[in-house]
Amino acid sequence: MNFEFSDDQKQLRDQARRFLAEKCPPKAVRAVLEGSAGYDKALWSGLAEMGFLGVAIPEEFGGTGAGHLELCVIAEEMGRALAPVPFSSTVYLAAEALMLAGNDAQKRKWLPKIASGEAIGTLALFEGPGNPSPQAIKLAAANGVLNGVKTPVADGAIADFAIVAARNGSGGREADVALYLVDLKAGGVEAKTLTNLDPSRNQAELTFKGCKAEPLGAANEGWSILTRVLDRAAVLMAFEQVGGADRALEMGRDYALDRIAFGRPIGSFQAVKHILADMYVAATLARSNCYYGAWALSTNAGELPEAAATARISATQAFQHCSKQNIQVHGGMGFTWEFDCHLYYRRSNALALSLGSLSYWEDQLIERMRKKNAA
Repeated sequence: MNFEFSDDQKQLRDQARRFLAEKCPPKAVRAVLEGSAGYDKALWSGLAEMGFLGVAIPEEFGGTGAGHLELCVIAEEMGRALAPVPFSSTVYLAAEALMLAGNDAQKRKWLPKIASGEAIGTLALFEGPGNPSPQAIKLAAANGVLNGVKTPVADGAIADFAIVAARNGSGGREADVALYLVDLKAGGVEAKTLTNLDPSRNQAELTFKGCKAEPLGAANEGWSILTRVLDRAAVLMAFEQVGGADRALEMGRDYALDRIAFGRPIGSFQAVKHILADMYVAATLARSNCYYGAWALSTNAGELPEAAATARISATQAFQHCSKQNIQVHGGMGFTWEFDCHLYYRRSNALALSLGSLSYWEDQLIERMRKKNAA
């Protein structure tokens, strides 16, 4: 496979980078991190005006209809800038679920609102510690009414609607899992903001008490739909992680060239060179796997499950490694609040668990390769 983004897609990346450099400097990230707003509302509106929120949403539903490759390059820039907005929960998860399984009425109600920035969406999947599985879903659905607790839910306290994974049957089979669309402003839901490692990305606990919900997709296909949504989101999240890894590498390189010790830039010392070289290798390997994932996602290839897991694994490892080593290159200054290193370290660890842990995706890759080889 010989994959590369087109000139138009690269121009879109440059446009997104310039926009985010102006509208989302580190002080904007810190304002959300240290404040109580939950997200940067001005930046969210700006992303909508630029058409970035609806880039993969079809034109008939209010988007630009550009496609997933364009969304990948935007996701990368969102990661570089550490954008403090509910982009991943709304665009990677809620919008993808709607496009995959929503009926025409659901799409016409919510997708235009996502594209215009009027609505924030999320996926309510987790119910405490652990990885995604049919057995882990305990929230009960009966006659279109939900009862139970979901935690943590990304951007749950600021979202307007949620795609909720619920259990229809009494067992833990895949066929017992169904998806529901819930208007979080309609009542029957209590949201509690949670303290987390990266306050620039909201996390919440959602309690459903007799909450009315609309079925999303067929009742016995909830887990199948959910798996496809997670695979798509894994590729897009991986690009966000690679963007963060690249920026952490650049920060470390620039500091190593500027910081003078013993009359020389510290970047000339072998130990620092090796740290930066290892960061570069990790980021480059992740980018290669992300490109494979982007190709599979944009062509709806049968290899998408394996490509998504591979991209997710390598990008998670790269972002965590680069953000950690960036602190080391900065030395004692890297641990201070005034330097921006901790912002990337926080985000890298928060994203590492957002779609299931690293071990979950490693297990998924092994299982998917086993099934493919057995077929």
